[in-house]
Amino acid sequence: MIRPATPADAPALTGVWRRAVQATHHFLTPEAIDAIEVDVSAWLNSGDPNLWAYERDGAPIAFLGLNDDELAALFVDPGQHRSGVGRSLVAHALARGARRLSVNEDNPGARAFYERLGFQAVGRAETDDAGRPYPLILMAIDADPA
Repeated sequence: MIRPATPADAPALTGVWRRAVQATHHFLTPEAIDAIEVDVSAWLNSGDPNLWAYERDGAPIAFLGLNDDELAALFVDPGQHRSGVGRSLVAHALARGARRLSVNEDNPGARAFYERLGFQAVGRAETDDAGRPYPLILMAIDADPA
């Protein structure tokens, strides 16, 4: 079930984020993960109305963040990878107007996932959104996806 995330979900979703990053972002050092987690946790606690949680068996196992037409964040607990959760969250984002995203260049699995769903690379940024030295691939999907 996809539902709006609440600040009460923040501890569980921060754990989802950390496990997902440890499983897929091998380019990050443990110290970098710790530092980024501070910002992620603050965002997840903020009550942002553009945060969505995917709940299974009464617990959040994934989340999605939107920012206008951008899919700003998508993290799925590694134990749920390849279960359809990520695909469901992307469909949710597309239904709400998301048409673009950025993915870490050094996360080829995520890029392949988005390509399978119809996103295409349209550019590159040398740094992430916070100015950290983690290049991003900018991706977009047609306004009327098939």
